[in-house]
Amino acid sequence: MCGNGKTAYARGLGGGSLNAATIVSIMKPNITSLGYGLFLAINAAGVWGGVFPFLPMEFQTTEIVFWFFLAQSLVFSFSYFASALGSYFFPGPTRTFIVRLATMPYLLGWCCLIAAIYLDAWALPLVVGGGALLGLGVGRFSTCVWQRLFASQDSDTGNRDLIKGTLYAAVLYFSLYLIPQAVTAFLIPLVFLPLFGLTIVLKSREIDLDQAMFQDVPRDHPLVYQRLVNDYWRSALCVGALGFCTGIMRSLAIGEPAVGSLVNVLSMGGSLTAAISLLVLWQFKNLSVNVVGAYRVFFPFVITSFLLLPFLPEEYARWLAGGLYAVYSVAIMLMMIQCAQASRDRGINPVFIYGFFGGIVYALHDVGFIGGTFAEQTMIIGIAPLAVVALVAVYLLGLMYFIGQGGFRRIFKHDSDAAASIELVALRAHAPEKKPAGRTRRAKSPTTRCRRRRASAAIGRLA
Repeated sequence: MCGNGKTAYARGLGGGSLNAATIVSIMKPNITSLGYGLFLAINAAGVWGGVFPFLPMEFQTTEIVFWFFLAQSLVFSFSYFASALGSYFFPGPTRTFIVRLATMPYLLGWCCLIAAIYLDAWALPLVVGGGALLGLGVGRFSTCVWQRLFASQDSDTGNRDLIKGTLYAAVLYFSLYLIPQAVTAFLIPLVFLPLFGLTIVLKSREIDLDQAMFQDVPRDHPLVYQRLVNDYWRSALCVGALGFCTGIMRSLAIGEPAVGSLVNVLSMGGSLTAAISLLVLWQFKNLSVNVVGAYRVFFPFVITSFLLLPFLPEEYARWLAGGLYAVYSVAIMLMMIQCAQASRDRGINPVFIYGFFGGIVYALHDVGFIGGTFAEQTMIIGIAPLAVVALVAVYLLGLMYFIGQGGFRRIFKHDSDAAASIELVALRAHAPEKKPAGRTRRAKSPTTRCRRRRASAAIGRLA
């Protein structure tokens, strides 16, 4: 589906006309897509971006939201890097689906969050502890469970389930609004968590653990993993730059809990539209997406949107935050597809590549969110906060575009575009050579004298 531009990872779902039967076929769910969609919907409902749309508004103070997200984001990003290092040095545990190692911190995190609602005196410590546990649980579910599940499937099946899961995440998220708010927080750990946990357990029994990616011992061939990092760090930085801008915009747009819920709705609506569009396009044509190339396509639109930020009303910031999150959701989906494809093609441990890639992306997203939180309250040399945010975002987007184009390394290569090049030849290269002093005539070698005698004799015979 996405990769280095040389391989088409999507082989299509077949041609045909877009009728009701085709749409039903495209959107038809399965156990994997529903389970993954439920997992994403729960995270969007409570642990991503510092928004708690289904918790009491009076509980969501600025202090509570900030410290929760700080603890959750730091542990979440750390879990990705820890998973990458752990899979490299200790690959044995990654060969089995130990769902309980992800379930326990996830369950305890939600229990701490619910307890914080009722225990005012312990609210902040419980929120910090719950954020850290949720960050660990979500990180382990993402890297060690879901990513391994999608990577273990064939390319078409894994990609299709992943895209459909993103689609159904939005549908399930909107469905949560139909449940009374007082019971939603309790349903997540008691009902929804067991449901998608059971999905993983059932699907893991169908996985062939004898595949090369699961039997791989990274330290036996470190050069392969070094080449992997060299091939994918640019893609990670491009997606991470978009994540940074998304995080910084969400922090500005959700200063009030009610506004945060609106941003979440806009974000999930955009994600739903993007997933449906991608599935419909895939129905009629093969798709080959390059992550760095996709960043170049979106670059003019994203950079223009930030340029307009200081000049438009506050409502624009909310819509921009929602739209950026939708684009970011698609980028995360492509990131997972690219990492899964790398695991299949190269026989690489899926936990390593996704941990490395995702660690960079989510760390930059967290830096953006935390930086935006402080930028909202800061004025630098008389410049308004929104202008500072726009300036920093445009700079980082441009820097990532420069790196994606090859950076200085490509500039100084000699195989650049000839039509765009000029050439200045050094004048010293054409200056007449000075003869050494004391030697006015070049010494003739015996071979030269012999040739001249032969030529003279030939001329004499002709005469």
